[in-house]
Amino acid sequence: MSGILLYVIGASGSGKDSLMSYARNHLEKDSNIVFAHRYITRPHDAGGENHIALSESEFDSRLERKLFSMHWQSHGMRYGIGSELNHWLAKGLTVVMNGSRAYLSEASKNYPELVPVLVEVSPEILRARLSSRGRESAADIESRLQRAHEFTKLSHVKLLRFSNNAALKETGQAFVELIRSQAKAIA
Repeated sequence: MSGILLYVIGASGSGKDSLMSYARNHLEKDSNIVFAHRYITRPHDAGGENHIALSESEFDSRLERKLFSMHWQSHGMRYGIGSELNHWLAKGLTVVMNGSRAYLSEASKNYPELVPVLVEVSPEILRARLSSRGRESAADIESRLQRAHEFTKLSHVKLLRFSNNAALKETGQAFVELIRSQAKAIA
């Protein structure tokens, strides 16, 4: 039996972390749905997603021991998904993970049960969200908006597009329903 891997991607500021946090809280009693934590070489208190912080040497050690089912680099950090992912999928579970657009092709080769979920947001809303974070300069925001445009070109046979232009109280519940609908597909 094989589960489903919901591979959530989207531009920085699209709201992936907020949606996944909302869904994790609202699906905690659904025993056939699990959320994979990413192992990242950044401090645990850096904000955003609930991740497991690793030093560079800890990351290298886990990589050498083949403890990651997926791993990639982006924006000067390293990201990994633990090998427990394979166990969960073998049990027929629906696994939700925060993925990388750049790694999607490789992940799709290794996981035929992968369903990419692209979180989309209008350029105007994305600009406002990035500005409100206060982490990027105006030039950095423009650069992120240009990179975000690349997501519109994304193509995958199983791609699901999810609009996140409204408030979290609205889109969060819709995201929960999207996950449940995919979980029912294997139940």
